[in-house]
Amino acid sequence: MIVRLFPCLILGSLALPVHAAEPKVAQSSNVAVQTNSISKQAYSVDLMQLYRESRLEDPRVIASYSRAQSVVEQEKQAFGSLLPSVTANAGFNRIKQNNIRLNEAYDSRNYTVGLTQPLYNKAAWENYQHYKSLAKQADSESTEAQAEATVDLAQRYFFALAADDELELVQAERRATQKNLDRVSALYSKQLAMVTDLLDLKSRVDSLAAQEVDARNQSSLSRVALSEIIGRPVNERLSRVRSDVEFKVSAQSLESWVEQAISANPSIKAGESAQDAAEAALRAGKGGHYPTVNLNLSAQQTNEGYNNSLAPQTDSYVAGVGVQIPIFSGGSTSARVRQLYQDQLTAEQQLIATRRQVVKETTNAYLTADSSIEKIRANRNAVASAEQSRVAAEKAFTYGVVNSVDVLTAVQNEFKARRDLLKAQYDFITNLFILNRWAGKLSGESVESVNVWLDHNHQPVAVASAQVE
Repeated sequence: MIVRLFPCLILGSLALPVHAAEPKVAQSSNVAVQTNSISKQAYSVDLMQLYRESRLEDPRVIASYSRAQSVVEQEKQAFGSLLPSVTANAGFNRIKQNNIRLNEAYDSRNYTVGLTQPLYNKAAWENYQHYKSLAKQADSESTEAQAEATVDLAQRYFFALAADDELELVQAERRATQKNLDRVSALYSKQLAMVTDLLDLKSRVDSLAAQEVDARNQSSLSRVALSEIIGRPVNERLSRVRSDVEFKVSAQSLESWVEQAISANPSIKAGESAQDAAEAALRAGKGGHYPTVNLNLSAQQTNEGYNNSLAPQTDSYVAGVGVQIPIFSGGSTSARVRQLYQDQLTAEQQLIATRRQVVKETTNAYLTADSSIEKIRANRNAVASAEQSRVAAEKAFTYGVVNSVDVLTAVQNEFKARRDLLKAQYDFITNLFILNRWAGKLSGESVESVNVWLDHNHQPVAVASAQVE
């Protein structure tokens, strides 16, 4: 009977009811729903497995790491301009001299080793500080890019789960409505039901068939979105949220989360480094007005004299200090300083904007996650009430108290409540990732802490506490 079949069909694999349900119900042969559009293997893939793959395959993660390494090498180049530079030259010449006094040819050789050490070069030193700050900025941007990629992966993962849920819910609702249609058809053949009831149910079955086509397409598209990040087709069954997970709000206050975000958010750190880099670049530009002082050491051995004449072998050793004082360069140095000053102001304002954005996003994620807890509780109660209402409507229809429209409405209300419950759970987990991202706390450990809430083998597990950390 439909009254007995319908709760088993849904409660087993899709819903997270008010009380912990036995996951083994999902394996019931009477209620399993086949999805032809997705090739599901004998095993499932969880969020942590996809996260590990994405670290190696996501182009955004790889590119952010390469950019950070590139700036590190630029920092080393800038530091190299502060270190001694050593050059060595060797020359071998065949010289022929011909004049009224002599006509001779001979070989000459010349060996030179030179060392130059900057003693004072403000522009070079500040340029090194500039790239040092840029390296820190690139490292923070790489961290932010990885966090953003993690959030994107989680969103696509739970979007794919939601798409699978929608497909199975539509299929389950269609089966339930079809059974009601079969029962009404039997009654109508005995002239015990109205034709309007028969037509209403048939219309709803046809509508659900069309919805099933769209839901199957959305399920396939969600897997394509996952494949874009992972770099391979994701055809495995996705691990679902366990039915015995208890979601709780963190005891940490909103103010604490905001303070954590301001101090640890990678975007803010990158903005602070960008501001430091702009200030160093401005100081380097001003350094163009300063003199430079270099220590020069050289040693030379040659047998060549004045005017390429042959001379006894001579060893020369020179030590000197060179001072270069800039006087006028056409105003280009001053113009560059003015440009760098504007760049510094731009970096300051961008940092202010980033801080404000982080505060806003952290607050939004915290409040949304907080409200999601109450929404989950309310949706669980709504599912229980809608299920009871649907059962009552079907019994009342059997006795002729209500018509088919009332039964259809009750069935639709129950499935809507189940969709809302699943969406609230996925929204909570997604906002958990977003909150940790803006707070600068998103890492592989964060993914693992959420991954334990997923049921990998659809076996009964111990109760876990899902709490915002």
